[in-house]
Amino acid sequence: MSKPIYIIGHRNPDSDSICSAIGYAHLKQAMGDEVIPARAGKLNAETKFLLKKFGVEAPKLIMDFYPRVKDVMTYSTVAVQPTDTLRELGKIMQKYKLKSIPVIDEQQGLVGIVSVGDLARRYFDEIELQNLSQAGVDFLGVLKVLDAKLVTGEDLTRKVEGKVGIAASRIFTILKIAEPGDIMLASDNIDAQMACIEKGVACLVITSDRKVENEVMEAAAKRGVIIMQAPYDTYTCARLINQSIPISMIMQTKIITFKPSDLMSDIRKIITGNNYRSFPVVENNKLLGFVNRDHLIMQQREKVILVDHNERSQAVEGIEDVKIIEIIDHHRLGGLQTGEPIFIRHDPVGSTATIVANLHWHRMIEIPPQIAGLLLGAIISDTVLFKSPTATENDREVAEKLAKIAGLDVQEFGLAVLHAGSGLGEMTTAEMLAHDMKEFQIGEYRVSVSQMSVMDPTKLLSFKDQVLQDMEDLREKNNYDMALFMITDIINECTHLVYSGGPSVLLGEAFGNTGEDGVIFLPGVMSRKKQVIPPMVEAATRKML
Repeated sequence: MSKPIYIIGHRNPDSDSICSAIGYAHLKQAMGDEVIPARAGKLNAETKFLLKKFGVEAPKLIMDFYPRVKDVMTYSTVAVQPTDTLRELGKIMQKYKLKSIPVIDEQQGLVGIVSVGDLARRYFDEIELQNLSQAGVDFLGVLKVLDAKLVTGEDLTRKVEGKVGIAASRIFTILKIAEPGDIMLASDNIDAQMACIEKGVACLVITSDRKVENEVMEAAAKRGVIIMQAPYDTYTCARLINQSIPISMIMQTKIITFKPSDLMSDIRKIITGNNYRSFPVVENNKLLGFVNRDHLIMQQREKVILVDHNERSQAVEGIEDVKIIEIIDHHRLGGLQTGEPIFIRHDPVGSTATIVANLHWHRMIEIPPQIAGLLLGAIISDTVLFKSPTATENDREVAEKLAKIAGLDVQEFGLAVLHAGSGLGEMTTAEMLAHDMKEFQIGEYRVSVSQMSVMDPTKLLSFKDQVLQDMEDLREKNNYDMALFMITDIINECTHLVYSGGPSVLLGEAFGNTGEDGVIFLPGVMSRKKQVIPPMVEAATRKML
């Protein structure tokens, strides 16, 4: 069965990232593709408002795409129990074409494992063909492997204490080699049978389904001798009886196991450093399946469609281990590489949701009201109700069409969206920094840029000292050269840019001043993408020249 394709936005997702993933998933599903919308972080208050308003479930949370055991393992519950015989083990191995099989107890707990190599090694090196006294075999096991019928005898659960012999010689010889506790194989020679019983053997196996005479049964009953009637010839019985050994005698109890959540990169060295082909996957000591050597070579990479970003630094962890098949975005090109040509839709508009809506109409796919509402909310959020310089006429036209489908007034709904996203609520300043943070490589500097759009920046600016401390912690933790925090005033259309780290001269070159006490006032600045990153890139380029 093929894996679904994940449609996912950037880390620290905003409404455009989430709603565009949901909207594009609707389009792809309508076209017959098996896709799942996903997200790479927690939902913010604005996005929660949109999802709740339109009754849409939040996308699946995926924190990374690093391959794990659960992604490649073979789910199987084929197993044996310690009391099963080697013959039963062989039948199961042959039926399922397995090289190794787990051994489980009655509570389904993993207690051991046995492989073809273990079986052969133990079979030839440690177990003598004619002596079962040290093998833990009981008479019930002998009965089962021989497919025999019980003629006389009780308590088949007692252990075999002797060896296995063949009563095909003269009576004198039989009496000499047979001992109490032995298992003797005999055909239809009544004298040989009676000699074995007289010697006090524990069990007499009559081969080839030969008839057991009454006098033999009576003698056996008096002496407490078990008689079995087997359908196979003497030679075959001699071979099969050795397979009555319980698996517990040959299984490996020191087992290398893995959990479903283990990273494949972590277990690779363990697998290649051992001779086993398969390794059990367990959780709470319960067997779930296997991971084997072939999985190291034949890993099926996840297929992913990226929306609202195209830079590796902003993508979900493990993006290098997936197969990117499409990119839908409206940002600058950020250098992600792919192994083969892919479909890219990259438009200079204010929101990825605008592109997603246009793709629906281009392919003549109807947009349901709830999806239209989500896409409209994303456009309003990303363009700050069209106040951002990133907003285009295309964004406005698409928003009007979506509003009509959703039965909403753009202005009224837009204010509700911005209000939902501008509240600080119970967020800490550290959470505000993570609220909408993106990482950029600007020249030779690694820079994080967070943004918080608010109706009134006064309250947030009153926490400036704490904000600066949290920014410094963020910068040091992630080894950023500089951390920026855009506190964007929606009403007055301006931004207070708080910064930590350096070089501050880069900000001076980009914006004409370095502000005061770590804050630069930027009138008319609303967009990170269009008004903050480009001048910093240009300043960094000039500095390098």
